[in-house]
Amino acid sequence: MSESSQSEPVQVIIAVAPDRFAGVVEALRRAGLTVEREQPTIGTLSGTVAEDRIPSLVAVDGVNAVDRERTIRLPPPDSPNQ
Repeated sequence: MSESSQSEPVQVIIAVAPDRFAGVVEALRRAGLTVEREQPTIGTLSGTVAEDRIPSLVAVDGVNAVDRERTIRLPPPDSPNQ
């Protein structure tokens, strides 16, 4: 069996031009993004996309930045490492 050319999906956060939000979101969907959350007032959205499709998202006219979503874990409040 051959290895799949599709890469694993990753969570991304995208900053777009707020005045062009709806059109840019549609272009991102066509580029492979599955939109999960939209914040049109501040010009951001988040979703999932195959990792190898990230350059296609960056290339969409009106996209200012594409970042992978990260999880940060803090120690418990009673931890000595505060």
